[in-house]
Amino acid sequence: MVTKNQIKLVVSLKQKKYRSQHRLFVVEGEKVVNELLQAGVKPFKVFVDDAVLMGKFKGADVVSSKVLKQMSSLTRPNGVLGVFYMTESHKAIDDDWILVLDAVRDPGNLGTIIRLCDWFGITQLVCSPDTVDCYNPKVLQATMGSIARVNIVYVDLEDYLRKTELPVYGAFMDGETIYRADLAKRGVLVMGNEANGISDKVGQFITKRISIPQFGAATAESLNVATATAILLNEIRR
Repeated sequence: MVTKNQIKLVVSLKQKKYRSQHRLFVVEGEKVVNELLQAGVKPFKVFVDDAVLMGKFKGADVVSSKVLKQMSSLTRPNGVLGVFYMTESHKAIDDDWILVLDAVRDPGNLGTIIRLCDWFGITQLVCSPDTVDCYNPKVLQATMGSIARVNIVYVDLEDYLRKTELPVYGAFMDGETIYRADLAKRGVLVMGNEANGISDKVGQFITKRISIPQFGAATAESLNVATATAILLNEIRR
């Protein structure tokens, strides 16, 4: 039976400071919880609001819909809520392409980018400290479990890029078109903030500016950062 302290703990994990303090995070939905379990992420507790679902999750606690709604970050909880231990990040290894995010703030964008990394086999994602927390509930919902297969680190980007020996490509509106760029077999791709792009401090370490050409007559200001990341990663892998 779930206790008041357990409910209080789960609710507190909506805030980054308590996630960091307890080294725990929450995901919701049968598919995502299953993805993490199958990937070997250690569960702290799984809660379900339907006794039928309990058989699908060994050791799960059955709770009322009212209690699950208390713990949930969703307007309409979907019946399964898992609390997992955070996996320890490993230092990024320069053995393949690495994606770097400079102050990406939108949870949906980060979640989608993590899924893209999983799809394109990018195992290393390096984020600036002011990039949204990868364990934010909205980020986790957007990853659909891919967070279990991508190593994510938060570091000072100036220090990281200063030390890397890989060529550093940055996405800019005025860069060379990605369709003509001579891409290395290994490298670093830097994507910038939704509103301001790559900062000047990070930009000084870019060795090659690349862009996605616009073909339409409309003068759209820019592409969404997750959409742009998908196009660039596709070209890198192609």
